[in-house]
Amino acid sequence: MFRFEHIDHLWYLLGIIPLVFLLAMAWKWHLNQGKKVGDLTLVEGLAQNTSPRLRQWQNALIIFIFLMLIIAWSNPQWGAKRQKVSTKSADIFIALDISNSMYSQDVAPSRMDQAKRFAMQLTEKLKGERIGLILFAGNAYLQMPLTNDYAAAQLFIQSANPGLAGSQGTAIGDAIQKAKDGFSGDEKYHRVMVIISDGEDHDTEALTQAKTVHEEGMIIFTVGVGTAQGSFIPMQVRGNEDWKRDDQGQPVRTKLNETLLQALAQEGGGSYFYLNSANDIIDEIDKKVDVMEKREFEERSFTEYESYYQVFLGMGILGMILFWSLSNNLLIKPKS
Repeated sequence: MFRFEHIDHLWYLLGIIPLVFLLAMAWKWHLNQGKKVGDLTLVEGLAQNTSPRLRQWQNALIIFIFLMLIIAWSNPQWGAKRQKVSTKSADIFIALDISNSMYSQDVAPSRMDQAKRFAMQLTEKLKGERIGLILFAGNAYLQMPLTNDYAAAQLFIQSANPGLAGSQGTAIGDAIQKAKDGFSGDEKYHRVMVIISDGEDHDTEALTQAKTVHEEGMIIFTVGVGTAQGSFIPMQVRGNEDWKRDDQGQPVRTKLNETLLQALAQEGGGSYFYLNSANDIIDEIDKKVDVMEKREFEERSFTEYESYYQVFLGMGILGMILFWSLSNNLLIKPKS
């Protein structure tokens, strides 16, 4: 099994965008400076061992070195030893609201960003438990079944967006049903669901379903995102920024529905949390999960991993040596 030990470091790969921009600006500046001296072709002809192609190779090496160092920093690993491991764990479904209302910016930078960041942190904290992911809007979708592959869970959370939903809305009841169907076995314990949403539900059966699944052994925690004052929903209309509007053309204001989320948690035997201090909420959920009766199971998993950051680090160093060689060749010296 392949994994990155520090998968969060891969976010720094986004630095390739400003890097390419800076290199392009530097190339443009170089051309402008050459034109100030005289005819660009003549100026380059008077320089020794220099050409646009060599400079392009130099820029490509800068990008290559950057990529190799970031990948080495993330420490790619491959499973080296796999064996049967007996463990006890709870089964936890994280249900993430991806409706358009989650793009509202009454909390910075947006409800969606805060919810995804919280889900990522919760997944990290609950390592040792089996984690599943449900995305919901107008309908609910089992994005990832229960697993111990936490890196995959975080990648799915990172990529979650309203475009993955077939229809819009906030079908919390459907998400609860998906979680119920996703649990295996007949045991009436070790089952947890964490719903992260602004609570703008359009499903009148959600409370009934929450009560039913709790009677069957599931505990539901709810986490509210947004504010009671609410805000408008940003939309792209023919390439321009606008707000989502109703049939009369008025901007639609979306508000956090704490009443519903509190009622869901009460019917589901859990607790409601307002998302303002993620660490405190995660610690509280973790404590409640720790005291639950857990299921013992046996699985084959990798217990040892071999690191291969040396390969990428070596390639980065090799790129630096080549860059240094090209830099020496690019020194402008008058021809003799």
